[in-house]
Amino acid sequence: MNLDADEVFAPDGLLSRRIPGYQWREQQQRMAERIECLLDEGGILCCEAGTGTGKTFAYLVPTLLSGQKTLVSTGTKNLQDQLFHRDLPVIREALGIPVAVALLKGRGNYLCKQRLALAAHDSRARGQEMGDWLHRVRRWAKATSDGDINELSGVPEDAGIWPLVTSTAENCLGQECPEYTACHLVEARKKAQEADLVVINHHLLCADFSIKGEGFGELLPAADCYIIDEAHQLPEVASSFFGTTISSRQMLDLVRDAEAAYHLEAGDLPGLLEQTEALGKASRDLRLSFGLSSRRAAWDELEKEPRVGESLENLITQLDLLGGMLDAIKGRGKGLDNALERCRKRVEELKLLTAPVSEENVRWFETTMLGYRLNSTPLEISDVFRQHMNAGKTTWVFTSATLAVGDSFGHFESQLGIQDAASEKWDSPFDYPHQALWFVPRGMPPPQDPLFNRKVAELAIELIEASDGRAFLLYTSHRALKEASMFLEGKIDHPMLVQGTLPKAELLERFRDQGNAVLLGTASFWEGVDVRGDALSLVIIDKLPFASPGDPVMQARLDAMRKSGGNPFMQYQVPQAVIALKQGAGRLIRDTSDYGVLTICDPRLLGKPYGHVFLNSMPDMARTRKLEDVIHFFDSLRKTDEAAGA
Repeated sequence: MNLDADEVFAPDGLLSRRIPGYQWREQQQRMAERIECLLDEGGILCCEAGTGTGKTFAYLVPTLLSGQKTLVSTGTKNLQDQLFHRDLPVIREALGIPVAVALLKGRGNYLCKQRLALAAHDSRARGQEMGDWLHRVRRWAKATSDGDINELSGVPEDAGIWPLVTSTAENCLGQECPEYTACHLVEARKKAQEADLVVINHHLLCADFSIKGEGFGELLPAADCYIIDEAHQLPEVASSFFGTTISSRQMLDLVRDAEAAYHLEAGDLPGLLEQTEALGKASRDLRLSFGLSSRRAAWDELEKEPRVGESLENLITQLDLLGGMLDAIKGRGKGLDNALERCRKRVEELKLLTAPVSEENVRWFETTMLGYRLNSTPLEISDVFRQHMNAGKTTWVFTSATLAVGDSFGHFESQLGIQDAASEKWDSPFDYPHQALWFVPRGMPPPQDPLFNRKVAELAIELIEASDGRAFLLYTSHRALKEASMFLEGKIDHPMLVQGTLPKAELLERFRDQGNAVLLGTASFWEGVDVRGDALSLVIIDKLPFASPGDPVMQARLDAMRKSGGNPFMQYQVPQAVIALKQGAGRLIRDTSDYGVLTICDPRLLGKPYGHVFLNSMPDMARTRKLEDVIHFFDSLRKTDEAAGA
């Protein structure tokens, strides 16, 4: 069957005939036709498709029809599963063409049979809860064919058992593993090699690029075309993969794995266990040297804290000593040899991290209550990313609902070094002027005013009463969220759900089920959250979402731009905030039947010269500055609902 995008997406086309409830959208058809041309001609396309366009179908159909080997990368594992298990089957059935597809995740998402066998010897697996989880994993391991840990619903995604029964690139024994021929990860990669279309995520894409750059092979098959969905997330993900991170978790895993390997492969060198214990203590001492509070700061701060430097030197010494002992018994076992290689790598990374500073990287650290992360992050990833893009004659499509600032894709393209790209923008098919009202209240103090959070909360009470709950309150900081939740407690007659009190998925499930709840959230609720229908009719955003200038990576990038004669505020901070605001605002209208009010409490939106950049980038909603217009909007909705139910 020779089909083209027009025949598939036309009002009376194949999708309309074969998918119940399918609605024709001109924007979706135009996007599909544009990608179809790109696949024929080659090149790079950066495109924004507004909420409701149906961009997933728009890129899947021409890609599947093209017959080209394609990698589709999404922002998160949840989106991966949705695309592979929900969208792809619908499209494949509608098109009726035999296309082999595969789902490939990072190795930490697959059960490792070798580490499952070792888990019983790990002291971390003791205790009732961990024991119960291990029992469930073992029972599931006998039945699973794919080994994807997402299949096992009875064990939380963040359960402590998963690190014990999954592998990392460091502790994987590769072809020397006794379970290699039955490895779930090896099988998943084999299916990916054989498939016509493979669904991956940004972390896996960047990990593959990073490994190729170091000359250690590859994780992904070669492809003719890359489709990057939720592309606005890619620059941040890429930055983390092209840098270096050393963490307390890595040290703990090394200690545990070396001890487990000792018991299985040596057993006659008690001094080795004494040295692993010394390494564990050195790592714990390093954490204590940073102080008790959680911190995130530039490496320069440590110049005033000699105790940290001393602890780092001791950590390197203990790693060297353990490495020397392991080297002396090299060949005794695969696990011990693996621990030796990891010791050497950690020493090399720590020495680089503590060497004189490079102008190309920013060094910084982060501590939590029990752990630490030492980082070296590149200030620019554009050159290295462009090199990977240009490594073969491949077609690239970067798409998102929030990729442009105004009509320009320049900010996104500059971050990834994208050159000579075509660009397109399709607005949302939703009727924003009638479905949504954008409210910017008068009389709000500036965000730095001590009373700002209180004023936002007081306004929220009035708006929540008008909307009968059904509200998201999105904050730019955890501190503001905490203040708001304390102030609102007992002052609203609706269920209040607060980020951090329950897992995100459970909060959203309760929000949808209750129908009149109020949910308070920060960054993780600004995007990737889809609540359709009457349960959500009000979104309140406290401030324009500028990233914290105190973040060490952000500060270093701004300083570098300033030194080169640029304007970091207008060239970087404003565009980043625009894209974040578009994501937050996008939570409101998710369907053609949705209605609601978007409230932005920040007076800078209309009072600062840069405000027009935000205004020109948002959907074309009706706008007001009067609270009575908001009340009238909700009253009208209520009367319409009552008339419909009569």
